[in-house]
Amino acid sequence: MMWASLLSLVLLSMRAARVDGVAGPLLTFRDTDPITGNSVECDRCAPGTYLRSSCTATHRSECARCPSGSFTGLWNYIRKCLRCGVCGHNQVVKTPCSAISDCQCECKQGYYTKEYDMCFRHSECPSGHEVLTRGTADDDTVCRSCPNGSYSDTVSAHQNCTLHRSCDAPGTELVLKGSVWHDSVCMSCNELKAKDGGDYLKEILPAFFEHQRIHVKRLRRILHKLPSEDGKKHGASGLTLSDIHVRINEWVASATASQIRQLPSIVTKAGADGAGERLQNKLQRIDSNLKELCDLRNEVDVNVMSE
Repeated sequence: MMWASLLSLVLLSMRAARVDGVAGPLLTFRDTDPITGNSVECDRCAPGTYLRSSCTATHRSECARCPSGSFTGLWNYIRKCLRCGVCGHNQVVKTPCSAISDCQCECKQGYYTKEYDMCFRHSECPSGHEVLTRGTADDDTVCRSCPNGSYSDTVSAHQNCTLHRSCDAPGTELVLKGSVWHDSVCMSCNELKAKDGGDYLKEILPAFFEHQRIHVKRLRRILHKLPSEDGKKHGASGLTLSDIHVRINEWVASATASQIRQLPSIVTKAGADGAGERLQNKLQRIDSNLKELCDLRNEVDVNVMSE
């Protein structure tokens, strides 16, 4: 914002007069009379004005008001007002420029000042975390891991963790215990024969792909390899990370349990070995719990019928 000009203005007004021991603005300056060549004491111009012409032995200084878009903030004798500054990238005007002061800028909503008066976007808390302190104009977002018994399945600069659902309704069982990035998965005993483990895995898949942070190139490979009813491959070239997540979630919503069961292998073959293994472990845990629940339910049914 024209630092050189501002420095000149400050230097011109550095000296101060003292009245009753209190520092105040110096209201005059020494100059040379252009006609006589003698030294003269001239009036300075008030803030919001500039020196149009200096004084002489017979005429006082002539000051003029700063044109629109310029200012002077101090008593001065400069020949031109300072140009109003312009707010930088990701900044908005806090106080407009006036004849006596430059504009004041601040970071726009969702940004904060970090260094060199530059504004940076507030950090978003990854899934499995919540916002401990929301970002302000001066400070970034502060995140923390979700407390025990809660989860967050989104990336957000505002959202807090949510408590896991409880599978304690009559006739309801826990199929998969919740983690910091996904909710608990529950089942109704009436669904024992109607649903497959793949159906229950579907519930956490959108959160899974968000949480794993798989590289976009591998996500494109995964999307390309997803099975479809007509056998056609899913086009993934040129898609952004957000677009890929949308396409995968759309596939998950319509996929059969059999297709879902192929997903861990597809993820592994795409190069995301760790993510594929974790997904397979989730599926095995669901299958194990379902088998245990089904066997238990069958025993109950047999005992009831034999009574």
